[in-house]
Amino acid sequence: MIIGVPKEIKTQENRIALTPFGVEKLTSLGHKVLLEHDGGVRCGFLDENYQSAGANVVDGPQEIFAQSELIVKVKEPQTPEIEMTREGQVMFTYFHFAADRELTERFRDTGATAIAYETVQTDNGELPLLIPMSEVAGRMAIQEGARMLEMNNGGRGVLLGGVPGVEPATVTIIGGGVVGLNSAKMAAGLGANVYILDVDVNRLRYLDDIMPKNVTTLYSDPVTLRDLLTRTDLLVGAVLVVGAKAPKLVTREMLEYMRPGTVIVDVAVDQGGCVETCRPTTHEDPTFVVDGIIHYCVANMPGAVPNTSTRALTNSTYPYVEKIAQFGAEKAMLSDPALLKGLNTYKRNITHSGVAEAFGLDYVDPLSLLG
Repeated sequence: MIIGVPKEIKTQENRIALTPFGVEKLTSLGHKVLLEHDGGVRCGFLDENYQSAGANVVDGPQEIFAQSELIVKVKEPQTPEIEMTREGQVMFTYFHFAADRELTERFRDTGATAIAYETVQTDNGELPLLIPMSEVAGRMAIQEGARMLEMNNGGRGVLLGGVPGVEPATVTIIGGGVVGLNSAKMAAGLGANVYILDVDVNRLRYLDDIMPKNVTTLYSDPVTLRDLLTRTDLLVGAVLVVGAKAPKLVTREMLEYMRPGTVIVDVAVDQGGCVETCRPTTHEDPTFVVDGIIHYCVANMPGAVPNTSTRALTNSTYPYVEKIAQFGAEKAMLSDPALLKGLNTYKRNITHSGVAEAFGLDYVDPLSLLG
């Protein structure tokens, strides 16, 4: 199979979808890998590293899209990439379709196959290709939130961990999944007072068992959330509904409970955000202010630490890339239920129920098309 790895063109997206190790394994299996010039340089991988591993380095994306049967990326395709995508081509990347109707319809209409990292799901409910980036984003949420709380960045001028004789900041995390757990670890480690809200009582029991004493677990409901907002310094949105839009748990009206200079980091922004006033931002211009509250809503947070996040991501994605290359997308999905759940568009159909429901579009069971 011919596998194409273009350079990411989303603003300040510095990751790449294959490391030299992945290229070496694929080429040793007889596959051809086309990689765009300087595609991995921002992660610390030079063209020479890829060429030594067996890749063909090409000057631009046109040759990659024209020749490749499988396109492997990190972020959702941008307009120029959609225009180069061919019918029947397979693209394996983060799509987050449920947050963007235009992207969904435009990619569907190319006739290409979209297998989304974020909806690949194992029988036990785990999201193996979302977990590594959720771990990175959860940790970065505290790192960036702490920075935004500094007065020179418009924040309240609060040190997250406090100092002897001065109370630490209060961090409220909505969602006790992978993002929430990693945010809580970081915030607790810095000495903040941390609250995690979730509606899964069993998950709250688990978090209560493993977290240090400065982390409190609470059942999530509007009354509890409103009460917490009055004393929160940093709010982290960490809610996930697989393949669907995130629910709006913090409304515009609820901002009035928060103090000026408080910071919101909505990690769920790539699925529409769980804060009503959230809108996607970039690393170039990461924040905006609504009613005196700083919003940090960068949709590709791990792109700021590409060396770490590329390695973490490809550790998880590579086995699926190899499976698709070895067997073809259709056979690979039929043999692997987790990969089948990643199928979002196929032959101009929406094949993930969460994406279809987000926009009221028709859903087609993928097995009726693949079988």
